[in-house]
Amino acid sequence: MQRLLVAAALVALVAVVALAVGRRQRADAPSQPRRWPVPAQLDRSDFEGASAAWLGALFTSATCDSCARMEQMVRPLASPNLAVTVLPWQDHKALHDRYGIQAVPCFVLADEQGVVRYGAVGRDVTATDLWAAVAEARSPGSTPGDPGLSSA
Repeated sequence: MQRLLVAAALVALVAVVALAVGRRQRADAPSQPRRWPVPAQLDRSDFEGASAAWLGALFTSATCDSCARMEQMVRPLASPNLAVTVLPWQDHKALHDRYGIQAVPCFVLADEQGVVRYGAVGRDVTATDLWAAVAEARSPGSTPGDPGLSSA
């Protein structure tokens, strides 16, 4: 009987300690959106179509479903004034490293000096938002309101 009382006391003590420790631990912080960096400047000679007024570079990976979706949105932007280059990591590792690309898809729009005027990273970009942001970067004031994407 004495052993049973000692065991019950130990169980009660462990329960009290566990409860006290549990109350002291803080809950995890709410998840925070990640902000992946985009290059601020491009050396236009690194890309096809360097002579166009605007340069769009889409950094991708061949194994990325979101990249394929983004490529479908970006390719129609190509025009005589806007050269679009798609750069899969598997074929352009050196450029991904050179520009510090940490996440794909990553689209950047650079002006004639190579200054990145717009950048978007990730899968949450819609075609409407992308096209509006590119139009706004190329011609400030041309779109009503904020297209909801981060500018570089």
